[in-house]
Amino acid sequence: MPNRLAAETSPYLLQHKDNPVEWYPWGPEALGRAKVEDKPILVSIGYAACHWCHVMEHESFEDEATAALMNEAFVCIKVDREERPDVDGIYMSAVQAMTGHGGWPLNCFLTPDGVPFFGGTYWPPAERMGMPSFRRILASVAEAWQDRRDAVAENAAQLGEYLQRSSRSAPAPGDLTTATLDAAAAALAEDVDPQHGGFGGAPKFPQPVVIDFLLRHHRRTGDERSRGMAELTLDRMAAGGLYDHVGGGFHRYSVDAVWLVPHFEKMLYDNAQLARVYLDAARALGHDRYRRVATETLEYVAREMTSPEGGFYATQDADSEGEEGRFYVWTPAEIDAVLGADDGRVVRAYYGVTERGNFEGRNILNTPRPAATVAAELGMAEDALLATVAATRTKLYDSREQRVHPGRDEKIITAWNGLMLRAFAEGSTVLGRRDFLGLAERNADFVLTRLRTDDGRLRRTAKDGQAKLDGYLEDYAFLADGLLALYQATFDRRWVEAAISLAETMVADFADPEGDLFYDTGAHHETLVARPRDLQDGATPAGNSVAAEALLRLAALTGRDEWARRAEGILRTLANPMAEHPTAFGQFLCAADLALAGVRELTLVGSPTDTAFRDLARQVTDRYEPNLVAARFDPAEPDLADLLPLVADRPMRDGQATAYLCERGACLPPVTDPAALASLLAQGTAAAWPVS
Repeated sequence: MPNRLAAETSPYLLQHKDNPVEWYPWGPEALGRAKVEDKPILVSIGYAACHWCHVMEHESFEDEATAALMNEAFVCIKVDREERPDVDGIYMSAVQAMTGHGGWPLNCFLTPDGVPFFGGTYWPPAERMGMPSFRRILASVAEAWQDRRDAVAENAAQLGEYLQRSSRSAPAPGDLTTATLDAAAAALAEDVDPQHGGFGGAPKFPQPVVIDFLLRHHRRTGDERSRGMAELTLDRMAAGGLYDHVGGGFHRYSVDAVWLVPHFEKMLYDNAQLARVYLDAARALGHDRYRRVATETLEYVAREMTSPEGGFYATQDADSEGEEGRFYVWTPAEIDAVLGADDGRVVRAYYGVTERGNFEGRNILNTPRPAATVAAELGMAEDALLATVAATRTKLYDSREQRVHPGRDEKIITAWNGLMLRAFAEGSTVLGRRDFLGLAERNADFVLTRLRTDDGRLRRTAKDGQAKLDGYLEDYAFLADGLLALYQATFDRRWVEAAISLAETMVADFADPEGDLFYDTGAHHETLVARPRDLQDGATPAGNSVAAEALLRLAALTGRDEWARRAEGILRTLANPMAEHPTAFGQFLCAADLALAGVRELTLVGSPTDTAFRDLARQVTDRYEPNLVAARFDPAEPDLADLLPLVADRPMRDGQATAYLCERGACLPPVTDPAALASLLAQGTAAAWPVS
């Protein structure tokens, strides 16, 4: 008989609905039962694409004897971390404090009041490799609750105090100067892998916001070291097995230091951020290979991760047919069967496919050698080699489509949709893809219609026609940021109006009344053991870092200086950690770059349907201008100046589309010629930076 999770919409929770464990979703029913029965709570947290979450479910949660122990001694709660980042964040912090590490599955034991007193991650069904069995853990915790309650209460009190203190504390503000950015770049140079790119060793994560900062640093200083770190990392990631060379898009991370063997799940948020950083690199560094990677990544999302209504799905699993990565790997015989011996020989050589394989006897496609080297070895021209590879990619894809697909988590998360909305909006202009713009507009319509309430508040997630859970700081910040990008791509006022409205709600509901920072939960959220506040950029940027950048841009458009002051306060608070630990503050560093440079303000006057207007706008989209905000004024809509004071008093010159560029409180002469605008943009880059 299904347990209480059968009524949920989360695919992760539904995966556990037939477990013999009497699972509850997080909520008052479970918490109330724990208090009435004086039982400890076991909260088990994971997500649908988590490989080891599946392993622990099969080994322990599907086991009748283990489930009986759980049901007898505990009130058991299952949480999808993607739905409830607040619950996950609190108990992850507790487990990290107790054990020194964290991860998923996350299993934490709580008092009936929700205060943690013991926890860990994966426990096996039998003792092995120095790990106690899960049953032993259950028995020990149950015994401690019954016979050593005073010790449990003391541990819970200490952890509860730690969580409260952590949620309220913040670093002492520092001086935010260009020296902060330079120190961060120098620290990254100490940590970079000089051969394979990326930072640190295995496992190796993409960290796109760190690469974004390096591109900005190179733009500001001309530092070739920063350019080299970014370029090396982008090239190695795209060459390795982290990238799906057949279907496009990136896997979660590499289990090794060389980007070859990935953890095979695909996350919406990774692909959104990576598509954007490859778009930026294409413009900043001038490489068409980065345009190709960005294009293929966005095409993958459009094809495989977009709902019929326009929402973007959350994840694809690592596993299919019970094996991690099975969907993605190849044998030489499989390739030859699809392509024939001649083309198969070329493609196998290019992608490093061997009889021995590079992953459990099969092959993860990657490009370990330059195309010129492979072509010379095969006795053919490099152009002919690349033409063969390009021509056969569709055949490999079509063949792979016949395999059993990994599972897909089809819930639609507001924050992650905001990230991908920005990627498609920017991709539409950089790549000249009208279809990408259509996807972005449809997505914005979907989120604003289906995931926003009548009072302007956001819901966290939607699935099966049901929107649920209060939105978090990242939902507001990421969506506002995505809507701003869509406004820049279309100059349609409805998108900037929506972004302004979200910012107003964000500041009202999430701001710390005693400082500049935001909390991750709003004033109207459920009260937990602590009010979480994440101040580090991780797999997704922190809500505070994206909020800071969005507020700086919105302040330039709207003239709301209080938003700029709050953003600058956030960045000063994190100034010292940014300089010392840049891999944990990549998006904060990007926002600091914007704050220190000052927003470059461009007003384009005219009708967006006018060819001359579009020619002026193209000067912006063709350039790498990360600190520029553009707005449109159409004389046919005079009230635009009320919404966006930036565009006030900006007439057309001689009846022609006109551009006005201002930076750091000074405006340059208006121009009507696209080449003149390009010249102004180029000349202003260095002059915009203050001397620290």
